[in-house]
Order: sequence, then structure tokens, then C-alpha cells
Amino acid sequence: MAPIYFGCLVFNYQAIDMIGPTDLLNSASKGLLETIKFYGPIDESTIARAPQFVFHHIGVTRDPVKLLSSSITIVPTDTVDDCPELDCLLIPGPDPADFELHPKLADFTRRHVAAGKLLFTNCTGASVAASTGVLDGKKATVNNVEYMWVKDKYPKVKWTRDKKWVVDGNIWTASGAVAGMDMFSHWLKENYGLDVLVEGALGLDYEPRDSDGLFNVFPKRYDASGKQISTHVFKYHA
Repeated sequence: MAPIYFGCLVFNYQAIDMIGPTDLLNSASKGLLETIKFYGPIDESTIARAPQFVFHHIGVTRDPVKLLSSSITIVPTDTVDDCPELDCLLIPGPDPADFELHPKLADFTRRHVAAGKLLFTNCTGASVAASTGVLDGKKATVNNVEYMWVKDKYPKVKWTRDKKWVVDGNIWTASGAVAGMDMFSHWLKENYGLDVLVEGALGLDYEPRDSDGLFNVFPKRYDASGKQISTHVFKYHA
């Protein structure tokens, strides 16, 4: 299976908007599953179907960028001028009130979408995508805290709060930051199977929600008395 070239735009975004989804993808990757089977059994057919990712963090330059939260600074791996062709692009969320996307990053985003490649946004990242015009006429969601402000600023987008994430063609948008992890969980399940998602989520001790925000993605478990117990089952070598 060919690796998936996965890019993230670099600017002063909220750290979890990028780190949450990419850590989930990495946890569900073939390489990591091969590593953690040292600690417990994993079905070889699950590992065989798991994706492989090559992550790129794309800036205007390679100068370090201080993120919006958690005192984290990120150094881009690529620039818009030398980044290889991507399969997927993620736009994390800044504070939209005073944010303006650099024209080079805006052009990069428009070219990616025009090529029919997958675009994902997380949290207020949808407002960034909207500023480039790629969401015009599309159904999308955004962090519900900023929802009305974003809706008024970008009226050409068909904004909704009905779902935690929305898919319209090759564009996926998620509302709050953790909803982005839920969105990518759905993408993993649909493309690689529930078992791949389960193994990836297991490593993070994370359980995803469905698009309605309900914990209905993984089968529920109950003890002998009928009491609901933890979803995850951790297995170890004998």
C-alpha cells in the first residue's frame, strides 16, 4: 500500500487541532501497529490493512511558528514552494477574529482542492478555508462557539450546527477540536476498517463519537450484572 502524503498548514493555530488528529492517524498506522504488537497481540490482517502516512507541515518559510496555545513552537518541514504533492491537507483553527491567512497558503489550499484532493478542517479551521473561497456553496461546520460570527462573515457557505462533522465532496469539516478526532476516526473506519480504528484508538485510550456526538462508534460492553464497562479491551502476550 502506497503511503499517504498528509499535510498540515502551519500558522498560529490551536495545538490540539493538529496534534489530536495526526496522533490518531499515526496511532492507527502500519508502522506503529507493527511496533506495539511487541506488547500485545494484534491480528496480522489488521496490520496489513492499516495505512501509512508521511506527514508534512507546510509554512510560507521554514522559520519556527509559535502556536496559539500551550506555548508550543513548530518548525515547518516544507514550504509552499517545495512541498511535494499531497493526498490530504488539514487546516487547524486559529482565533478567527484577527487572523488573516498568508496569500501563499491560501493559493496552496485552492490548488489542492481544485485538484480534487481531500481537504480537512478542524475547529475554526473552517473559517480559514472559507476565507480562500473553497467552501463557497459547500455545506460545512465550524466550532460552535464562533459559529454565528463565522456564519455572518462568510455567508456563501452553507453552515450547519446539526452534526459534529460534515462531508461535502472532497471537503471534510469538523466543529470543536476533539470533534476533529471523531471525524478522522470515521474516515479511518470507512477506509480501513473498524479494527484498524480500534487499535489506533486503543493506544490513545480514546473512544470516538459519531457525527451526532454520541458514543455509538464502538460496540458497548457490559459485565455479568448488566453494568456498562469500559469499551476498550487491552490484550497482552501470555
